[in-house]
Amino acid sequence: MSARVQSIDILRGAVMIVMALDHIRDFLNSAAQSFSPDDLSRTTATLFFTRWITHFCAPVFMLTAGLGVFLWAQRDKSPAELSRFLWTRGAWLVLLELTVVRLGFNFNFDYHFILLNVIWALGGCMIGLALLVRLPWRVFAGLSCGMILLHNLADGVDAAQFGRAAWIWNELHQLGTFKLGGSTIQIAYPLIPWIGVMGAGFCLGRVYLWEPARRRRFLIRMGLGLTAGFVLVRALNVYGDPAPWSVQPTPLFTLLSFLRCSKYPPSLDFLLMTLGPALLALGFLDRVTVARANPFLIFGRVPLFYFVVHLYLIHALAAFLAFLRYGAGRFLLNPLPSMGGPAYPSGYGYELWVVYVAWIGIVLSLYPLCRWFAGVKQRRRDWWLSYV
Repeated sequence: MSARVQSIDILRGAVMIVMALDHIRDFLNSAAQSFSPDDLSRTTATLFFTRWITHFCAPVFMLTAGLGVFLWAQRDKSPAELSRFLWTRGAWLVLLELTVVRLGFNFNFDYHFILLNVIWALGGCMIGLALLVRLPWRVFAGLSCGMILLHNLADGVDAAQFGRAAWIWNELHQLGTFKLGGSTIQIAYPLIPWIGVMGAGFCLGRVYLWEPARRRRFLIRMGLGLTAGFVLVRALNVYGDPAPWSVQPTPLFTLLSFLRCSKYPPSLDFLLMTLGPALLALGFLDRVTVARANPFLIFGRVPLFYFVVHLYLIHALAAFLAFLRYGAGRFLLNPLPSMGGPAYPSGYGYELWVVYVAWIGIVLSLYPLCRWFAGVKQRRRDWWLSYV
């Protein structure tokens, strides 16, 4: 079959659009500078759901990355070629995180503080996958699903227990910081269980070799099953998330507490909550056909290009607005406060409606650029285009 499947690209394009909302909120929203949108003592329902909807982005990135690798391998690629592609692409993504992506977030070259974010995790998971794809399929699928289901059993293991090797546990499972030379490194996306999500995506790729009706039934049933599993496991409040939900002063905020699942690293509840609807979407989108110029399709076919360009556009917009308001925007030549940077000036930021207006403008401005680059990738078969 073709290495490109419209339903996968459409879903990925949808979460790319949603992802831009989260980054614009980080840079522009006044509330983002003073408290977390899931802080139930200070948030509003609108702010909470503006953040919550973006939780689908990283799981869908990981799942569809695994699917994409499987479909790429169907083009008569040998196991050695597949492993080499995963190693090189993974290393390339880690390099991009440390250079181009970091510059987009920070607008400076000061490496005293380094935050390893989602692109690092995608790269690290691909490097891990380069080893795992050589396992028998059933073993690979079992390891991937086991990582997703059981990793919360390791929540009580503290990196400090490993002494000088604590940084390894930070890379694998526990959010934390460590020193490397003169730099402080923080890993926002430990690799476990993300590598399990990407591995599950790779194993799920087999269903795209089935006849369409059978594939749709499987995806919809699996999506319903995972979603129901989330409701059940979360309701029991015994296992699945280090932050249990609790009854709040109002039913609405009790619901917010129920949906407030841990992302760093993603808990079992978090992954069930996001991957279930993602599989449902893949099942329903499987019968949908859109025009080649459809924005969801375009963005989904050039996700890395979109990611890099949108960061620079958002950061430049924030700096421009700060210059208009303060006469200077040097404080934006740093990491975001939420990413370890210094606090912004008192009163900085804009109401949520400004964030939504800016989001629409940024997405509209990205469309012609991404459509042009998608056309380049479709017309040409240069090897390097598979890395962009």
